[in-house]
Amino acid sequence: MLLQRIFWMIPSIGLILLTACQKEIQIDPVAGNTTDTTLFTIKKGNHFCDQSRVKAVTTSQMDFTVRFNASAIYTTLDPANQADINKLWGFSEGNDHQFNSARIGWAYHNGALRLYAYVYDKGVRSHQEITPVSLNTNIPCSIKLSGDTYLISENGMTVTMPRGLNTPQANGYQLFPYFGGDETAPQDISLHIQ
Repeated sequence: MLLQRIFWMIPSIGLILLTACQKEIQIDPVAGNTTDTTLFTIKKGNHFCDQSRVKAVTTSQMDFTVRFNASAIYTTLDPANQADINKLWGFSEGNDHQFNSARIGWAYHNGALRLYAYVYDKGVRSHQEITPVSLNTNIPCSIKLSGDTYLISENGMTVTMPRGLNTPQANGYQLFPYFGGDETAPQDISLHIQ
């Protein structure tokens, strides 16, 4: 009897898992290629996006494309937090992302949406602005390992950041969109990532 119940639950679980991600198909107007894009939403009052989960990563380079819309323009309650860097996408190296990790971060600060290289190198956090970006534009991004450094790129602009390891591949877990610092998202924020 228990086995029958489990069998009947499998399609329901599969349906739940399939509907958990919102995907859209885009046509690249230049190349004519189709791409799968996933919508990640950070709900008002939350730090984590709706699709944060544990996902193992082994990589030497992570490439992705992001598209921001007007929901990425926000004002924090405390003006001192406006410059806090939100986390977009990246990976840990090991089981503690606040010890060794690399991400691209973002903030709406000084009237512009800005992307940042954001890393932890043996527990020391550092960041560097890459460039301001436009809304409703596909922005190609990359995080590449190069010995004891990360090469973090956005639309052809690259910054070099320190890396706590010197292995040819990173072994850790995926880091998903996250809002804050000190404050939670002041509104629903939607990010399209491919």
